[in-house]
Amino acid sequence: MKRTTFLYILIALFALSCKAQPKHELRAAWLTTVGGLDWPHNYAQSTKSIRRQQEELCRTLDLLKEAHVNTVLFQTRIRGTVIYPSTQEPWDGCTSGNPGQNPGYDPLQFAIDECHRRGMELHAWVVTIPIGKWNGAGARNLMRRNPRLVKRIGDEAYMNPEAAGTADYLADLCGDITKRYDVDGIHLDYIRYPETWKININRQTGRTYITRIAQAISQRVKSIKPWVKMSCSPIGKYKDLDRQESYGWNAYTRVCQDAQQWLRDGIMDQLYPMMYFDGKHFYPFASDWSDNRYDGQTAAGLGIYMLSPKERNWSLSAVERQMNVARQMGLGHAYFRTKFLTDNVKGIYDFVCRFDATLALTPALKTSTPAPAAPQHFSATPSPSGYRLSWAPVTSQHPNEYIVYTVYASTHYPVNTNDANNIVAIRWQDTTIEIKRQKTEAPLHFAVSAVDRYGQESQPAQPNRTTAQQEAKTSLLDCDGTTLHVPTELLTGEITTIAICSMQGQTLATHPADTAIPVGFLPDGVYEVVSPRQHDNQQHIGYFVIRKGK
Repeated sequence: MKRTTFLYILIALFALSCKAQPKHELRAAWLTTVGGLDWPHNYAQSTKSIRRQQEELCRTLDLLKEAHVNTVLFQTRIRGTVIYPSTQEPWDGCTSGNPGQNPGYDPLQFAIDECHRRGMELHAWVVTIPIGKWNGAGARNLMRRNPRLVKRIGDEAYMNPEAAGTADYLADLCGDITKRYDVDGIHLDYIRYPETWKININRQTGRTYITRIAQAISQRVKSIKPWVKMSCSPIGKYKDLDRQESYGWNAYTRVCQDAQQWLRDGIMDQLYPMMYFDGKHFYPFASDWSDNRYDGQTAAGLGIYMLSPKERNWSLSAVERQMNVARQMGLGHAYFRTKFLTDNVKGIYDFVCRFDATLALTPALKTSTPAPAAPQHFSATPSPSGYRLSWAPVTSQHPNEYIVYTVYASTHYPVNTNDANNIVAIRWQDTTIEIKRQKTEAPLHFAVSAVDRYGQESQPAQPNRTTAQQEAKTSLLDCDGTTLHVPTELLTGEITTIAICSMQGQTLATHPADTAIPVGFLPDGVYEVVSPRQHDNQQHIGYFVIRKGK
């Protein structure tokens, strides 16, 4: 066995033992609209078919939410065609069935609203250089507008990266999306020379041309909304490494894509390298992306489509190892494509739900903007179904920005907001939330923080200990029929003994103060827990129910 192969196995095995759930992590999925590959699978040509198309997207987003995906890369520009009303480019036919035809609603706006409703970010995925077939709608439109920006290679048409106007054209398009829509990011795809392009200039000049396009788009987007995240999906191998060559297929040399430098220079905030390989073609390059994150964020683009028997027929364990290693290296993960995930090919969806067992916030952008203030007037009160939380809205420092909230819950006080297991809602847009909880379950304590559009989180707000004690007493204490569980916050220093009383006030048993009290000797019924004091005074602690037969 080669030493490098053995090293990859050791890394994978070590990573498999790492079960910690990160609080911040990029978890993304590419949702492809070209040809309706991921969505839509029916055309919008009537009120009924529009609703059916929208419902299909909602079902897909529900599945992504359940898998704790926090970023949807939604294909918005296809091949010189778009899926929103634009004066710059024509409608793609994937939504209506007819190129150039409005589907009767705005799919981009609908997708944004539905992602935000589910606590997920939406990044508009823009295919930059390819514009489809030479006689297609995208190429014909651009030829009419500015033929100098178009180059033909065989039957395909491309925007010319060497033409000065290409950068401005794409910056105008991405700027228009940013200005008109509440997107969380602009995601650039295929921002490179096509592999079929005969590059007749030196590679450094070629990288300068491609960088000029990336920089123009980034500057335009940031000038409109500086919190909108800029990202791209470079070739999965950046360049030849000291101990591992790329075999002629890499971003830096082959297609003049200097993505790591873009991250370093702040042109990009995030990278999603398309690492659709395995073994020596994946692990050393994953390490390289991890080592060169600078102040940005990088997620390994995982080729889960390779699980399909129609592709490479990978085993599920291949993807499991990649995800574990990526997390150990501090990389996020992104799935190509959504349908292979939601179709649960070879059990990938089931694994993801176990692997990403908790919600995760997206990492914050680097910014000089101060973090928001903590929410004020936070309260958690019992409701018929559990608890109702409310707080005063936090005002943003910028007129075009808004604040969202992260909600935490725990049976322990104070709530540890660094523990991902305690996150119950992310990117919550309201200032009230209902938390479902059975009265027979242990009481919960809560915290809430404000998060700005850069992803910066405020200090958490949570009720003081006295308030938490009062709230705990309004709910039944947790009891499994044999053991009574008493929250530590109810056991103040003055409580040394606990008494179990009938509802008629008769003391049935006493026990030294503890968080676990044996009660298996009691019959089914409702009981009160008190702390005896001198002169027959009693301090009420709570109630519990025993139902041994249920």
